[in-house]
Amino acid sequence: MEVARLIPGRTALLITSVASIGLLAAGCATPPPASDKAAVAAYNQANDPYEPFNRAMLKFNLALDKAILKPVAYAYRENVADPLQTNVTNFLSNLRAPVISANDLLQGEFERAGTTLMRFTMNSTFGVLGINDLAGDLGMKEHSEDFGQTLATWDVDDGPYLVLPIFGPSNPRDGVGILADSLMDPFGWVVPFEYRLGRAVGSAVDKRAQNYDHINDLEKNSLDFYAAIRSLYRQRRVEEIRNGVPASDSSIPGGISVVPQKPDGQQSKATSTEK
Repeated sequence: MEVARLIPGRTALLITSVASIGLLAAGCATPPPASDKAAVAAYNQANDPYEPFNRAMLKFNLALDKAILKPVAYAYRENVADPLQTNVTNFLSNLRAPVISANDLLQGEFERAGTTLMRFTMNSTFGVLGINDLAGDLGMKEHSEDFGQTLATWDVDDGPYLVLPIFGPSNPRDGVGILADSLMDPFGWVVPFEYRLGRAVGSAVDKRAQNYDHINDLEKNSLDFYAAIRSLYRQRRVEEIRNGVPASDSSIPGGISVVPQKPDGQQSKATSTEK
């Protein structure tokens, strides 16, 4: 039996991505000399020792995007009616509910876990397999959780910034999170591989279509697209881990590497959590 049929598709793809890191991560950024304190501080704050590899992976991912995903997403958003696109987004989001609820429980967020299960039950039945978000219309708002966020709430450090082939911006903690989420996803085990592959492709096209203009603007207006993506990824993860609650002190769980700067360029003492 093929290996791809023994494990969920996203898991197999992640294993391939991690294996490529083991082969290519030798291309590490050279740390600045210890005598240059400003450069050392900037290097530590970036927490990106694999920058040459990461930039190469970004270039690879962008090439795939421009050759395949971007034109498909453009055709999808231009030719599929908006209500139908919303139905597709709702359906795909509903499939993630079991994993979200499991992570809510692992984080001790029992009320949020109950809400997610209620949403899944209601939308899967009265919402016709999730294509209609009836639960949202009744005030049960959707939220997102994953095992990377769960590890952060357990005070596991994020580690250095990584760009994974196909998966994009990540870090060791979130890489483990992707693997764990794939393994705990019941749909990854009970449906045929072809359907899992279709779901993965559909999710990629749906998300790319939703972010089409934003990505274009960011790429066009950024002096360094790589650095912009890195910064936005980390900021988004902080917000997700905090469930949207603004950070007021150094209590960011898991040592998230988003550090505000003082006007003189020195690192803010309250949030100096990077490794």
